Amino acid sequence: MAKTRTHLAELDPVWSRITREAEEAVRDEPLLGGLVHGCILHHGSLEAALAYRMAQKLASGDVSEQLIREVADEAYRSESGLGTAARADIVAVYDRDPACHRFMQPLLYFKGFQAIQAYRVGHHLWQAGRRDLAYFVQMRVSETYGIDIHPAARIGQGIMIDHAHSIVIGETAVVGDNVSMLHSVTLGGTGKEDDDRHPKIADGVLIGAGAKVLGNITVGKCSRIAAGSVVLEPVPPCKTVAGVPAKIVGEAGCDQPSLSMDQIVPGGSKS
Repeated sequence: MAKTRTHLAELDPVWSRITREAEEAVRDEPLLGGLVHGCILHHGSLEAALAYRMAQKLASGDVSEQLIREVADEAYRSESGLGTAARADIVAVYDRDPACHRFMQPLLYFKGFQAIQAYRVGHHLWQAGRRDLAYFVQMRVSETYGIDIHPAARIGQGIMIDHAHSIVIGETAVVGDNVSMLHSVTLGGTGKEDDDRHPKIADGVLIGAGAKVLGNITVGKCSRIAAGSVVLEPVPPCKTVAGVPAKIVGEAGCDQPSLSMDQIVPGGSKS
């Protein structure tokens, strides 16, 4: 058993840590043994555990848990990048969210992480031409988690969405790697145009709670958007913007604002 565990840790350190934490959790809180075994310890990989958890949460009277699990399993088998992104997202949540103390927490409890993984499966379906099924996934994510991400949106990895309630990401939005955002963020359009109409968020951007970024504009690499801001104009790299409408109020303050999660606005208070 010890040799097997060591081999797993070398091949997949994220999954190895999750299973180790799950075993500890069952010892510490036996009443949650069924949940932890069903969602983690009964599975041989993170991908299998994600498919099971996704099916549990998104199943409805229209589409059964078994069918959703089969769709998710097929997506993970055919596109290895989905599992890679999920691992990067788990590490991102653990590193940036002070309420996250174990790798297993996002998988079991955090709706921001779970919604992003379901979006990734929906995006896979969209790209494969299975658009009605992708729309179904979007609908169930919205109904279950209160997060609305169009399956055509393009989202990188290492994403952390803290609290996550009322997130909206539009059809032509692009979100880079290592982006952090808080609840009630909107990446939306400005009208009824039917072309490329949503924001492009570069790598390393931090978006504060309640911020609205509207239109086909670019938010430059490693910038910060203060909480409650309405961004209608492009944001240069490494700047902080705040206000309604948002204006540049200073530099980003550090090399990687999305990693530091420092939301102190120059001359203001913590957002």
